[in-house]
Amino acid sequence: MAEETPQAGGPGPFETRTIRELVGLMSRHDLAELELKDGERSIRLKRNLPVLTSLPVASPVAVAPPVYAPAMAAAAPHVPAAEAKPAKTLLEIKSPTPGTFYAQDKPSSPPYAQVGTKVTPTTVVCQIEAMKIFNEIVAELTGTIVEVCVENKQPVEYGQVLFRVDPSA
Repeated sequence: MAEETPQAGGPGPFETRTIRELVGLMSRHDLAELELKDGERSIRLKRNLPVLTSLPVASPVAVAPPVYAPAMAAAAPHVPAAEAKPAKTLLEIKSPTPGTFYAQDKPSSPPYAQVGTKVTPTTVVCQIEAMKIFNEIVAELTGTIVEVCVENKQPVEYGQVLFRVDPSA
């Protein structure tokens, strides 16, 4: 039997031209994965996108407000301020795609990762759902999660920080 021909309504989902258009859409909208099914036939398109970047995160330094006192108080001895601790360098796990952030597999399941969770490069830390496709997001680094930056079922954008990780812990 010959290859199916497209109907008069346009090209079918498994034709080369359509696949090229889908790849272009994935690139323009920063989608990591796309899957189409038509009966028993299916196609899954997947892109490798960078997931994290390493940026130092500085902690805010507390500054005391100026104190206005009479001139007599100026004779009081000077007490040096406590030295500020150096800021830790934290690594960030960012969203590789826009979609909805899911912290756990099912509502009754424990979260994939939370503050204090030790992660390795293969640890699944969450899922991002885009267009009814759930993508497991792995840490791709080693350390301990010190901050979860988004809430469960919150919409996220491409490149949005999901977790901050201390690589030294």
